Amino acid sequence: MRYLDLDTWPRRKHYELFKGFDHPHFAMVANVDITGLKVAVRQHDVSITFAIVYLIARAANDIPEFRYRLRPDGVVVHEVVHPSFTVMVDEEIFSFCTVRYESDFPSFAVGAAAREAQVKAHPTLENDSEQDDLLFMSAIPWVSFTMFTHPMHLSPADSVPRFAWGRFFEEGGRLMMPLGVQVHHALMDGLHVGRYYSAYESYLARPESWLGAP
Repeated sequence: MRYLDLDTWPRRKHYELFKGFDHPHFAMVANVDITGLKVAVRQHDVSITFAIVYLIARAANDIPEFRYRLRPDGVVVHEVVHPSFTVMVDEEIFSFCTVRYESDFPSFAVGAAAREAQVKAHPTLENDSEQDDLLFMSAIPWVSFTMFTHPMHLSPADSVPRFAWGRFFEEGGRLMMPLGVQVHHALMDGLHVGRYYSAYESYLARPESWLGAP
């Protein structure tokens, strides 16, 4: 972790403007094509949920702004950020599940499976309030939503990016998935979220590049 040099940051004025807003977050939802992903995970016999979580984290780690976090004395840049996603522990109750991000998907999937088993046995809604090298994620498999917002603290400022994905649906012979992204405007703009979606879709288009051997 290091502090961002605000004096040389081209977005310094944008940062100063938006960090003072009462509600400085913005969100967008886009449908992404998971046709190839669904086929690939079936062929490799891996969890599509873990693949979705992994790709959300991998794309976020690719985009520097998704690793920026607000602190009272400036902006820090994490070297790596890790997924914390929701897991259903029965029909109506969920638990948080934080997993260490690894760029190697097979290793990540093993760790995610072990951690998921732990939280299903011992559900928790606790997260370390001091830890902000995270990416918060929620699965909403009941709705193919077109808009989504997450609850978050405004004071002190919470700048952890939020993600949500919804029910898959068919469109034009392709399998699609709504993917929502919510971020702090002091740290990034629509341009950076656009880059995020491009990175995510590039991995969806090339599952063989990260899934590993069958």
